[in-house]
Amino acid sequence: MKALVFQGPGRTAWQDVPDPIIKDAADAVVRVDAVTICGTDLHIIKGDVPEVTPGRILGHEAVGTVVETGGDVRTVRPGDRVLISCISSCGRCRFCREGHYGQCRGGGGWVLGHTIDGTQAEYVRVPFADLSVHPLPSAVDSHDAVLLADIFPTAYEVGVLNGNVRPGDTVVVVGAGPIGLAAITTAGLYSPGRIIAVDLADSRLAAARAFGADATAGANEQPEQLVADLTDGLGADVAIEAVGVPEAFEMCARMVRPGGRVANIGVHGKPATLHLEELWIKDITITTGLVDTYSTPMLLRMMAAGRLPGSALVTHRFELGQMEEAYDVFARAGDTGALKVVLGGPRHDVLAQTARREAERT
Repeated sequence: MKALVFQGPGRTAWQDVPDPIIKDAADAVVRVDAVTICGTDLHIIKGDVPEVTPGRILGHEAVGTVVETGGDVRTVRPGDRVLISCISSCGRCRFCREGHYGQCRGGGGWVLGHTIDGTQAEYVRVPFADLSVHPLPSAVDSHDAVLLADIFPTAYEVGVLNGNVRPGDTVVVVGAGPIGLAAITTAGLYSPGRIIAVDLADSRLAAARAFGADATAGANEQPEQLVADLTDGLGADVAIEAVGVPEAFEMCARMVRPGGRVANIGVHGKPATLHLEELWIKDITITTGLVDTYSTPMLLRMMAAGRLPGSALVTHRFELGQMEEAYDVFARAGDTGALKVVLGGPRHDVLAQTARREAERT
């Protein structure tokens, strides 16, 4: 099959690789029908995630069709259309039993495109299939559903819920990329008093307004003064960092009010300065987190009911074989206006490994 392979910092290739096979009785092999690119993938390519080694197939978000399952899989079968979660769950370890699937110690957590081969390929092996894929209703389009693999649960759990957004709050979202826009959308479910979006790109600030931001500011246009003006000098109740750079985190810490909350979503590859000499007296709560995806079933129901935007976040569509072009467009979002890019290509009816097994039987 073809897959996007990480070859070291700054280098990837769309190349031939072996087909995935069932390695454990809890596995499923899924044909990828729709896949997307995450900002985390860009961090990996920059070298910000050293656990990802050369030779790894990237990607952790996809929708596809089950083609084969291990003997222990009970909830899906070949032919089922499924959402592949960015988080895998063994279901047995302490953290999985507490619903903290992102911290799974039984072989799950964020493994796809990280410590095992991922979804930016024609086929993918998904471990712990019973708990790590979600059957999709026919009413939900694949290009919409793929946004539930990561950005919506991440924005909702790590941003909105960790930030404890409440009715009447002033919420600042620093970074109006796909995760930031998902945070704006899901924060709106809690009736905040106002949502303020901050970004460098005018196109993304326009998108933020379309997705529910009440006010926007360029990152180089004194956004802290805007927040102060809108809150009578008090500061935001909640500041959500959705970029993953030190300047964005430090800006959030400056904009939050005494007793406020800073919720960090961004994937950071460099240290950020924590100004405890200023923050210690302000009763600030700072949260970080890897998504657990416990909210995915609820978000899927909301999308099926038309309560979440899907395709509105998708600005570019590509065939699967155009992976390198899609990466270029996504990486130059300031120039291209890209938000979420989705890829899907011609479908293959038979896995090479299936043909091999048939040959072996005869």
